[in-house]
Amino acid sequence: MSLQNDQNRIEELWHRYKQAGDLQAREQLLEEYIPLVKYVAGRLAMNLPSSVDVGDLESFGFFGLLDALEKYDAARNTKFETYATTRIRGAIIDGLRSLDWVPRSTRSKARLVESQIYELTNDLGRTPTNEEVAAALGLGLEEYYGILSELKGANLFSLDEAAASDQTADNLKILDLVVDQALLPDQQVVEQESVEELAAAIEELPEREQLVLALYYHEDLTLKEIGHVLQVSESRVSQIHTKAIMTLRKRLS
Repeated sequence: MSLQNDQNRIEELWHRYKQAGDLQAREQLLEEYIPLVKYVAGRLAMNLPSSVDVGDLESFGFFGLLDALEKYDAARNTKFETYATTRIRGAIIDGLRSLDWVPRSTRSKARLVESQIYELTNDLGRTPTNEEVAAALGLGLEEYYGILSELKGANLFSLDEAAASDQTADNLKILDLVVDQALLPDQQVVEQESVEELAAAIEELPEREQLVLALYYHEDLTLKEIGHVLQVSESRVSQIHTKAIMTLRKRLS
């Protein structure tokens, strides 16, 4: 089947489902986009301990796909894949949050490191280096890197924190600001202010941290692929990513 014919088939399924309420078309659409759930779950799993089952992530993500299917409006000229990716990721995050799988001791370490990075940033007028953070914490550099590796899962939620108040319908997430997604009119002011704040915070990060975020969130590279680009190990990329996210989270909280 040619690409054009496949696109026509999917458009016909959307028409049958949205215009005629055809439940068979809905089931076919779900089957069509299940690979998207597996893709998003797989990417998130890279930042989680091995004890977290990918099958559980996919189960959470499936509910996000259902939600996206119900709420998607093709008239807004947004690709469904783009819209659904955010919904799927959000559902997985919510599912993990409900399990409260991050140990209390890990959360405590995350808050300690975040606070130290924030204080050093204020004192130095720039983002501190790893050596400076480690010294402020009274740790050796390798010990500090070990903590960053331990904290990678605890910071999974950082780009999914609400960027709008609870009064806003369908809260805008910080993650939504880094994907191509059409917004409702009453979200546009919040979106613009949040984008500017996030962009300013990212610009203050060291160049290597900015590059890791760009390659991971915009170019969809895996941590291993980013490691090849930077010529460092996958675990080192994970540590760079974790520090960048912790810095952004503290500045935007």
